[in-house]
Amino acid sequence: MELVVALDLPQHDANLELARKIGRYPLWFKVGFRSYIRDGKALLKALKEINPDAKIFLDLKLYDIPNTMADAAEEIAALGVEMFNVHASAGKAAMQAVMQRLESFEKRPLVLAVTALTSFDDESFRAIYGAPIEQKASAFAVDAFESGLDGVVCSAFESAAIKEATNDRFITLTPGIRPFGEAAGDQTRVADIALAKAQQVDYIVVGRPAYKDPDPAAKVAAILEAIRA
Repeated sequence: MELVVALDLPQHDANLELARKIGRYPLWFKVGFRSYIRDGKALLKALKEINPDAKIFLDLKLYDIPNTMADAAEEIAALGVEMFNVHASAGKAAMQAVMQRLESFEKRPLVLAVTALTSFDDESFRAIYGAPIEQKASAFAVDAFESGLDGVVCSAFESAAIKEATNDRFITLTPGIRPFGEAAGDQTRVADIALAKAQQVDYIVVGRPAYKDPDPAAKVAAILEAIRA
């Protein structure tokens, strides 16, 4: 299991300061909508300067027609990030177009598909997708697997079932992790490290429990210790 820390702070300098505090640890930085729209490629460059060994997950959740998604995926791969994501609900044709476009890259990033956002509960998810979360998340995962993607973004509660429906090498990355039972905030399907381990999760994403802690470096160290335990 690997740790991904979300750089979701409202100021560019605050994100860089957090990265400096925790960058000595073996982890990934997640750069999402707000940070990338505000700071762009300059943030990615600054993170690599802080820690050349750090890996970056660009969390933009591409969703568009197949050719537009493939165009965007090509530009993302050229940025040199190690991971990005798309929405599985964009369909197999779109996911296949993305992977075909990346074939020209000698070293391409990992590509994950979002199954069900962790802010959904089953009722709100069913109202949009017409099926229970667990059922549809597995179906989306199979679509991504058959389209050649490396894995999916899901909650910890779907991870084991997704691996059973695909294979144990198919990556599951789970947002909304509250490592030691911290408050859920605006997430619904949250989990702690113990549950993530039991569900065979490969990557856990931690945001507020790390950056809102008075000592983010100590919190990250504790999370890594719990992962290794």
